[in-house]
Amino acid sequence: MRDPYEVLGVPRGATKDQIKAKYRELAKKYHPDNYAGSPLAETANEKMQEINEAYDSIMNGTAGSYKSSSGSFNDYTQVRELMRRGALDAAEQVLENMPQNVRDAQWYYLKGQINYQRGWTDQAFTYFATAHNMEPNNAEYRHAFENLSRQRTGGFRTSSRHNSSSSDCDTCSICQGLLCADCCCECMGGDCIPCC
Repeated sequence: MRDPYEVLGVPRGATKDQIKAKYRELAKKYHPDNYAGSPLAETANEKMQEINEAYDSIMNGTAGSYKSSSGSFNDYTQVRELMRRGALDAAEQVLENMPQNVRDAQWYYLKGQINYQRGWTDQAFTYFATAHNMEPNNAEYRHAFENLSRQRTGGFRTSSRHNSSSSDCDTCSICQGLLCADCCCECMGGDCIPCC
C-alpha cells in the first residue's frame, strides 16, 4: 500500500478534523455508487478501498512510520508537488537520485507521468507499463496505462465506416462544397453566396 497520507493527500501534521474532511471529500468523489454502470466502476471501487485503508491506518495510528523500499514517501510527495508546480526537471532529478535497486512501481509511474507531461508518450507508455506490471492491482497505475494504451491505438474511435481519404473534412473541402452549391443555386436563378 502507498503512504496513507499521500493517498488522502494530507500532510503528516494534519489534524484529525482535516483528515476527516479530506476523507469525506474523497469518499464523495470516488464512492462506487457514483459509477454504477460505468466502465470506471471497478477503478472507483479499488480507489475507495485504498482511501478507506489509508484513513483507517492514519486514524488507528499505524501510518506514522510508513516507509517504502526507497526509504521515505517524502521523496514521492516532493516529486508530486514539483510536478504539480510544473517543475518537471526538478521532479525528475529527485527520482533519478533514488538508487536503482529501490525503484518501485510508484517510481516508474511518476517517471511516466513526467514523460507524459512533456509529451513523450512512447517513453511514458514504457514507464506506465512497468508500473502496471509491478502492481497490477493499483488503480492509479492501471488507469494511466490503459488511458495511454487507448490513446496510442485510437481506442476511442467508434466508427470504422470512413477511411481517411473519404472522410477528410478540412477547410478546402468545405469551401469547395460551398462554391459548388453556389454554382448550382446560380444556375437555378438563386444565389447561395451573394459576395461571389
